[in-house]
Amino acid sequence: MTNHKRPSWDEYFIQICQTVASRGTCDRGRSGCVITRDKRIIATGYVGAPSGLQHCDEAGHIYKKVYNQDGNYSEHCVRTVHAEQNAICQAARLGVSLDGATLYCKMEPCHVCAQLIINCGIKRVVCEKQYHQAQLSRDFFAQAGVSLIVMNSEVEKYERM
Repeated sequence: MTNHKRPSWDEYFIQICQTVASRGTCDRGRSGCVITRDKRIIATGYVGAPSGLQHCDEAGHIYKKVYNQDGNYSEHCVRTVHAEQNAICQAARLGVSLDGATLYCKMEPCHVCAQLIINCGIKRVVCEKQYHQAQLSRDFFAQAGVSLIVMNSEVEKYERM
């Protein structure tokens, strides 16, 4: 008899999310996203430039300074589309409703992704890690009735944070 422990569904889809992230084309935050319904994958996405445009890995980053609520600033690469956004776009292009779905991602979504997630009807978000600027997203999810689960309390770190 083996002592194999099967991963929970959340652990399983987070592991798949990590594989999807390996396709990412921005080395600052190679992240992936998996959207499921009824324990079935309905869309995936990874961080990268819009279709047909040069990727960070090819042309470098385009940085934008963002001032944070705590008075500090960080820099974000604006060449890329977030993994969550790409997964939502994939579903839209294929005519797949996301109503009632669960979204899995590397870290808590930014506030723009949170707004899209809410408007798509996604009801549950599972993240591997925390995001340093996620308070607004947390507030939005709470107000909209979207369940947010963060699997570990580590804050995702990336270059020029």
